[in-house]
Amino acid sequence: MSEVDRQRSARPRHSALFVPAGNERALSRALERGADVVILDLEDATAPEAKIAAREAAARFLTRRERTDTVEVVLRVNGIGTPFAGDDLAMAARCAPDAVLLPKVEGEVALETAARMLDEQRRSADLSLWAMIETPLGIARAVDIAMAGNEAAMRLDCLVAGTNDLMKETGVAPSPGRAFLTPWLMQVVLAARSAGLDVLDGVYNDFADRAGFEAECAAGRAMGFDGKTVIHPAQIEPANVAFGIDPQARAEAEAIVAAFASPQNAGRGVIALDGRMVERLHLEAAERLLARARLVDRKDNR
Repeated sequence: MSEVDRQRSARPRHSALFVPAGNERALSRALERGADVVILDLEDATAPEAKIAAREAAARFLTRRERTDTVEVVLRVNGIGTPFAGDDLAMAARCAPDAVLLPKVEGEVALETAARMLDEQRRSADLSLWAMIETPLGIARAVDIAMAGNEAAMRLDCLVAGTNDLMKETGVAPSPGRAFLTPWLMQVVLAARSAGLDVLDGVYNDFADRAGFEAECAAGRAMGFDGKTVIHPAQIEPANVAFGIDPQARAEAEAIVAAFASPQNAGRGVIALDGRMVERLHLEAAERLLARARLVDRKDNR
């Protein structure tokens, strides 16, 4: 069991839809598309001359939205050190998305700076940080970033692999199965798990290629990712299916919880269940899975 104090979120993050923050038509339907997470994008999807207008549109969206525990709204700000970061973070503190996604994180300094800038607004105690790992230096320092972000002051909650930028920065060519990217993606997964964080796979650019997208989702789940970032509503449903809760895993979790709840197992750290030994760390994982399953059920029944 991990020695870190924080536990991974119970919230499902099977699909995370990037939406350009300046596209008010896309924003108007963003929460209805079925994604677990909606990421309002002030960075790559917004041209420099449109940054201010996009920030204002995101602020209106965040102010008007009805908060829900079935859809997270995350704001991707411009990178620390850019001319836009300060105003982006001030707006985030004022309008309170569920989290702030920092692009191109390459060390703990970006986390420290963002946390400090949010704290200066004095209205950001509930805001968590997400970090995109999408540069060679970010990959090399992924574990350090994750562990530094595990400190309470940093409030890091999730890592996001930025595969497009990573390919651009390294010169790695796209290839079926992402053979050359996979070792780096596994480093991101390892970093997240070392610090008790969630971790999301990168985007698949050809949104018309459903078969290819489904194959990449299956590979991402096998690597250990919790979900996938997506760029088109057509990718949401297959991502939710691929990273969703397996019925057999749910049944096993229910059996573990029921077994530990039995009076005869009260206070026990290890019990026998169906011919195998089950520890309390398995109970914690089962309880988290069931909590996530209940949120999925609520979303599906909206």
